[in-house]
Amino acid sequence: MLKLNNLSPSKGARRKKKRVGRGPGSGRGKTATRGHKGARSRSGYSAKPGFEGGQMPLHRRLPKRGFNNIFKKEYVIVSLSDLDRFEAGATVDRQALVEAGIIRKGDGPVKVLANGEITKAVTVAVDKVSGGARDKITAAGGSVKE
Repeated sequence: MLKLNNLSPSKGARRKKKRVGRGPGSGRGKTATRGHKGARSRSGYSAKPGFEGGQMPLHRRLPKRGFNNIFKKEYVIVSLSDLDRFEAGATVDRQALVEAGIIRKGDGPVKVLANGEITKAVTVAVDKVSGGARDKITAAGGSVKE
């Protein structure tokens, strides 16, 4: 019967650690499987990420394309259908969105887009609101503060 005290791995599943550099009789002495000379034979060697042995690395072989604007503002998108879960007359700001679990605390500026419908009159106070979303919010009796 199989019990905790007689458990063992199946045959061939475990292998002993290769002990290198233990003299000529071991078959892995002298250079300890590192070969002769070169960077890999030295102690403290570590290849940098992307290093291909002196060959021009892939990230330098590929052409650069386009332009990356480091000043670009990335907005967190909130749909109108997300705002419909708030009660009528509520003020929907960053704090309210975080408490409702729609956005996370550390997220960037918030933009409301006109995805879905809104049926309740709420006051929206976020960083940006699209034109279509503004129209739908005011049509539902709400207001927008940016």
